[in-house]
Order: sequence, then C-alpha cells, then structure tokens
Amino acid sequence: MKNVSILVPKGAIMGSIEGPHKLFTEVNELAASMGRPPLFNVQLVGISRQTPLNNGLYTVTTEWTIDNVMKTDLVIIPAVHGDLQLAVKDNEAFLPWIVDQYQQGAEIASLCLGAFLLASTGLLKGRNCATHWLAANDFRKMFPDVNLVADKILTDEYGIYSSGGAYSYLNLILYLVEKYAGREMAIFVSKVFQIDIERDSQSPFTIFRGQKEHEDDSIKQAQEFIEKNFQERITVDQLAGMLALGRRNLERRFKKATSNTVVEYIQRVKIEAAKLSLEKSRHNVTEVMYNVGYTDPKAFRVTFKRITGLSPVQYRNKYNRELTAELEG
Repeated sequence: MKNVSILVPKGAIMGSIEGPHKLFTEVNELAASMGRPPLFNVQLVGISRQTPLNNGLYTVTTEWTIDNVMKTDLVIIPAVHGDLQLAVKDNEAFLPWIVDQYQQGAEIASLCLGAFLLASTGLLKGRNCATHWLAANDFRKMFPDVNLVADKILTDEYGIYSSGGAYSYLNLILYLVEKYAGREMAIFVSKVFQIDIERDSQSPFTIFRGQKEHEDDSIKQAQEFIEKNFQERITVDQLAGMLALGRRNLERRFKKATSNTVVEYIQRVKIEAAKLSLEKSRHNVTEVMYNVGYTDPKAFRVTFKRITGLSPVQYRNKYNRELTAELEG
C-alpha cells in the first residue's frame, strides 16, 4: 500500500485538499468492491493538528503533523491563495520536511499554486514546473532558476510532479492513479468524477495579459506600441529605431522583461485579439484573421493553434455558443 500524505498548508484552497482525498479514496472503494486490498493509505498532514482556512470559515483537523510522519511515499502539496510570498513564509516549516521526504524516496506533487511552495524547497532548480497561468509572471520573478512551462497541464520529472491552474489538478491526480493503480482504474475514476482524462494543455484557457511588472520603461513603451498597433506590420528594427536602441539590445532587454521575444509578443497580442473576436463577434475566421493583421491563412492557423492548442474554428465553436447554434441550426 502506498502512503499518500496530503498537506494542509495555511492559506490552502479547500477543494485542492478535498479533491485528491476523494479520488484516492474512490480507488480504495473500487478495489474493495473487487475483493482487493486498498491501494492507498491517505492521510492529511499539517504543521499543527488544526489549520483554519478561508479566514476561519473552515478548520481542517489532520490525522498527523509533520513531526509524526517520518516517512511517506507521495506528498501532495495543495494550492494556496492570496499573497504568495506570505503563503510561502507562513508554511516554511513544511519545506525541510518535503525535502527530507524526497531524499528518502518519496515523490512530490504540487497542485496549481502549490508550485510556489514546491519551488521554495529548491527541488525544482533547473527543472520544469507548471502552475496557474494567472500566476506565471509572479512565479518567474520569484523562481528564475525554474523552467516554468505555463501551457502544460502537468509535468513529471525525477519523481516530482506539478499541475496547471485550478481544477486541472484533477488531471494530475488521475495521472498518478494510472501510474500506481493502472489505466483501467484511472478510466473508471475519470468517469465517476467526469474528468477529461486526455487533457494535456491549459493553453485554451489562457488569457494573455502582457508582462508589464518590470522596471524597463523602454520595453514598456514598446509593449504599449505593439498593443495599440497590432493590426499593422511591426518589425523589430522599427521598434529599435523608435526607441533609439540597437536591435540586439532591444531583443535582449525585451526577453528579460517579458519572457517573450519581440516577435512572440506581437503574435500573442494578435492572437489574443483574435480569440476575443471569435468569442464575441459574428465575423468569420478569415475576417478575424485580417482584422488582427494577418494576411496568410496558413500562418494564422498555425500560430493560433500553437498558442491556444485549438484551431480558430475549434476555438470559435467552443466559446461562441450563439454563433455556433446558428450555424448548426
């Protein structure tokens, strides 16, 4: 039987504690119905026995504290919310315990914004990690030595796992169920909880908001110019001339400030505008393409799918219910 320790951090999101507990427990109940022994020993572990959550609205009582758990097999780090630097500080006592468990052979999984606690252990240095796309900029600032893969639903490296935003943690738990209990069990649990087992990207849900939380005023000026004139053809040389910067200097500073190249930023601004148009307007895909400054249908489709994970038509059908109903009717 595998020992699963679900942490109860201060400031945790209740659902990301309860959800994994339910899924692993469901596996045990199915195993029992088959006359098989339970596969998981699921336990809640806190810094103290009682942890208030949601400003005291809930209080979670744990079976164990980190002082009592000498060894486990899998550590689940739930999502936290609010001031993430404060959340890390409030839960510092977990960090050496997590490192110790990993060094003893335990696997570690962070859910959504739980990645901030996991990264604070130092175990992610030089490795890939996923988290909620909304927190991507904050994560990169706090942990520049971690390779954030903001489009991924989950990562799996050297016994360390992470999941993307919000309820995508369910896909990571299913992934772990399949790893430990088999594909058949994972499919059954996915059907019980109605989870899309094959989802592997959070790109369709991402809203590009730019990255302006930096101190480089010239790069902010370039970003604002791009966002106001994205329908036009904008070149790196044009921006460099406008800002009186050398091309290489501009590209280096732009990448450092925004985590995107200039060309990537222009593409993301255009595609974000296209997404909004496909969601809300009655324009067809070709009209949307021209409106955001593309003239090559193939280039538009390829770029759109690379950024969103969906084709323009698939995206419109997914989010523009009124227009889709008309076309089907």
